[in-house]
Amino acid sequence: MKGKFITFEGGEGVGKTTQLAMIRGFLESQGVDAVFLREPGGNPISEKIRDIILDIDNVGMTGMCEAMLYSASRAQLVEAVIKPALQSGKLVVCDRFIDSTFAYQGVARGLGADKIDMLNKMACSDIMPDLTVFLDLSPRLAFARKGGADTSDRLEQEGDNFHQKVYDGYLQACELYPDRIARVDCSGDAVTTHSKIVELLRQRGIV
Repeated sequence: MKGKFITFEGGEGVGKTTQLAMIRGFLESQGVDAVFLREPGGNPISEKIRDIILDIDNVGMTGMCEAMLYSASRAQLVEAVIKPALQSGKLVVCDRFIDSTFAYQGVARGLGADKIDMLNKMACSDIMPDLTVFLDLSPRLAFARKGGADTSDRLEQEGDNFHQKVYDGYLQACELYPDRIARVDCSGDAVTTHSKIVELLRQRGIV
């Protein structure tokens, strides 16, 4: 029996953490056996790689180094956690996955789709999300809502131009993979957004 794999995507400050917590509560109330993960991270080795990526002192990190670190973290997560969970029939929910690398490194860092696709294929093998929920909110509104960028997070400190490119990258991904990626307008309050996500999961037969 193969489980289902759902990923949540979006720029900084769109409310992924809040929505994932609400979805976790909803799934528990429905008796759904779900595994919740984050990228980069989700297991001890990948969490160590996460620390390197986000360290504010690593300002000299190149775009390719960054992309390869994300891919290394992902490769470990897929083999150690995601594959076994799916094979046992569980629902896997991950905070970020391949589309983050496309938007942040492929578009915003300028590495291009071909290099990112190659890295993702090596890291993921044949594991792909059944559904990707893209929380759609412009960077300007997102940072205003969260009260500005986190000073301890290297990527949040990249500036307005970088985060606009990230957002543009996500919009490109939505156009490339319309069957997999579902755009959810999250400009309203958290409860309204949560209701949209629950309805989406029902429409896709996840719950």
